[in-house]
Amino acid sequence: MKDKILNFLIIFLLTIIVVNVFFDDKKDVWNWLLVFKVEKNSYTIPASPVLTITNNTSNAVKINTCKDISINYSWEKLVFPKEFCSDIEIKANSKENVAYNKYYEKFWNIGTYNFLIKLNKKEYITQTEIENKGLFSRLFVGLLYAPLYNLTVFFLKLFDNSLWWSIITITIIIRMFLLYPQHKMMLSQRKLQAIQPKIKEIQAKYKWNSQMLWVEMMKLYKDENVNPFWSCGLLLIQMPILLVIYNIFINIKDYANVYYVYDFIWTYNLDIIWHDFFGIDLLWIWWVTWVLLGIFIAIIQYLQVKLSLAKNDNKKDIVLEKKKDSPNYQSFMPDPDMMNKFMLYWLPAMVWVFTYSLLAWVWVYWWISTIFTILQQLIVNKIVKK
Repeated sequence: MKDKILNFLIIFLLTIIVVNVFFDDKKDVWNWLLVFKVEKNSYTIPASPVLTITNNTSNAVKINTCKDISINYSWEKLVFPKEFCSDIEIKANSKENVAYNKYYEKFWNIGTYNFLIKLNKKEYITQTEIENKGLFSRLFVGLLYAPLYNLTVFFLKLFDNSLWWSIITITIIIRMFLLYPQHKMMLSQRKLQAIQPKIKEIQAKYKWNSQMLWVEMMKLYKDENVNPFWSCGLLLIQMPILLVIYNIFINIKDYANVYYVYDFIWTYNLDIIWHDFFGIDLLWIWWVTWVLLGIFIAIIQYLQVKLSLAKNDNKKDIVLEKKKDSPNYQSFMPDPDMMNKFMLYWLPAMVWVFTYSLLAWVWVYWWISTIFTILQQLIVNKIVKK
């Protein structure tokens, strides 16, 4: 009985293989090589869905954005204006996007939106969800994103749609807002550098007792009126602002952002934004741009770190320690001078390499911010010298 069942299964599988090899419809193979997919599984209002069409075949494919593609929500078909309807050609082994960012108002309701594509008597379907923002997102948008976006639009209108002038102005405003905490941080850093000899003495005295080391360090900071956590505090203030600015400019031409524009500046055309900076496209990533802008930012970053460091003639970079209980055990403790050298030489190089994948406008922001910091550091250095 078992042999009969096994023989039956073998014959059945062989039959399927033969049918697939000799009688398979080539059109079906072509169909699964044409892929339609909405860029994200879900969007939040205001939504800017993007339909991605991938052509893995050896032939070009032509699709009309209105005749061949329809979007249904709650059994109703969305209607788009004539200017949206056009023929697009997806070349062999390539990908094209159909963006609906100008028509975010069509995706105003929460729920499931079905994208139905009819092509060569075949149907394809994909879908996405439209959701409301969560509480945290609404607070983030209402308190930070929307005000800063409207400020950006205001300066774009003020400076005749010049993106780089808007970036410069917004950077200066942010630096003015951070002027006091930055000043406190710089003073704290210089005071911290000045008491390094006392810190080394405490570290040497209590290197086998971490609890006493912590207590004595806190006592030293209190007696010298130094707050080593000022830099962390400034970072916590800056990060949300920088995150908002980055999201605003990276999506500056997304029409869904019009949703956040206040009434008094409602009449604004995103298509006329001028994002050229002396021949460099601020909304573009290119290796030539990275080299040209990166070299300059690395130089001024070096100057900024150089000015922030106190002069120190101590040439000793590493303290080598041995534990009493293990004479063969050795551990290295980085000396502050070693850390200073790292900040001075490696930080500018790391900044240059790290920002390779960022849009060119980030460099303009970084320039202005670093130059502002250099000027402020010169003032702090004079105060400390007195």
